This record gives sequence, structure tokens and C-alpha cells, in this order.
Amino acid sequence: MGRAFEFRKARKMKRWAAMSKAFTRIGKDIVMAVKEGGPDPDGNARLRAVIQNAKAVNMPKDNIERAIKRASDKNQGDYKEVLFEGYAPHGIAILVETATDNNTRTVANIRSYFNKCDGSLGTSGSVVFMFDHSCNFRIAAEGIDPEELELELIDYGAEEVFVDEDDILIYAPFESFGAIQAALEEKGIEILSSGFERIPQVTKKLTPEQMEDVEKLLEKIEEDDDVQNVYHTMEEATD
Repeated sequence: MGRAFEFRKARKMKRWAAMSKAFTRIGKDIVMAVKEGGPDPDGNARLRAVIQNAKAVNMPKDNIERAIKRASDKNQGDYKEVLFEGYAPHGIAILVETATDNNTRTVANIRSYFNKCDGSLGTSGSVVFMFDHSCNFRIAAEGIDPEELELELIDYGAEEVFVDEDDILIYAPFESFGAIQAALEEKGIEILSSGFERIPQVTKKLTPEQMEDVEKLLEKIEEDDDVQNVYHTMEEATD
């Protein structure tokens, strides 16, 4: 098992923890996908992926259809993806992915969280190099040999293929997303969910007290409505 497996194991219970937050995030993803490639999933690979993710977190079909219709409205504002970089206490690097329709508000909010929790908001490029930008796919494991699938997908950029509970997870570099999505669809393999993650190249172990300092900052950031994902280099407890 590689770093992707360990990273996924540590984060599994934290991602999409609150259902309302998950629906908000996916709603923004739908808007960005529709604005980019139109409202027809058959001709919009990004929208297909978002709809799969919506189903994975049990987002009602009516909610998905309303979000697509709303995104198609000319009066619907667009969201801009903005990446923030900085440090939490004790030298922990943090990356914050946001989707915002008001960058001024988002910048002010993120900066305030770092300041209030003894962190420091950095400049572009200050910590992003410490993380590998990867894509991932979750498919049903039934009837599929993970080793054979890995051999088939290596040519499309796949780096890790492993069983996770009843499913199979595929990890690859960020830029391989489209090729692997197309390959799975061509093979008739249903994609249960997919997405992108930033896996820390090196993590740092802290004392329980130091971890609390970092968690205070992470909690404030994650509660912000403009925040989509937060990544860090702190070694997380797995028990």
C-alpha cells in the first residue's frame, strides 16, 4: 500500500462529514461544471463526474436537477476557484481550496482565521510544492481483479489501485483524470465517485497539545462556506 492508501485511510471519516456542507460543495461544483461545458451530462465529462459524486453522498435527484437548471440561468453568478497557502502553528503547511463568488470576502475570512489561530497566510507557491496533486476514482470491486485493472490503467496514468472496503480506489496524477475517466467509461465500469486530492509528500508528527492548536485553525477554515477542501502536513491519528 502506498501513500495514497494511507492518506485516504486517515481522512476517510473527515471528508464530507456534514451532509449540508457536502450538498453546498457539490452545488458549487455543478455550477462550475455547467458554466464550463453546458447542462448536458452526456457531453460534459466534468458534470458527469459531479453528478456521480452527488449520488455517492445521497443527494436527491431533484436537488441535482434543480442545481443544473439554476446553473444554466444567465443570472446565476459564477464561482472562481482560488487556492490559499499558509502555515498553522508548529510549522504545519496548509492548503485551502475555495470556490467563491466574492474573492474579497473569501480572502478576508481566510486571513482572519490564520491570524486568530497564530498561523500565517503565505504567498502563492509558498507551500503547494509540498503536496502531490492527484485524482481518484471509486468503483465497485465486484467482478473486477484490482491487479489486472491496474495493469490496464497504467497506460492511462494510474499509479495506485487498491481495495478499500467493498470498492476499488484508483489514484493517478491530476492531469490523468480525463484519460482514466474515459477509459473506465469505455470499459463499461461504473464510476461511483471521483475527485481530486492533494497528498502531502512529508507529514510532521505533533504532540496532542500541538495537534489541538492546529485543529482549531482547521475547524475555523472548514466551517467557511467558501471552502471546498483543506489539506495539511500534520500526521493524523488513525485510531
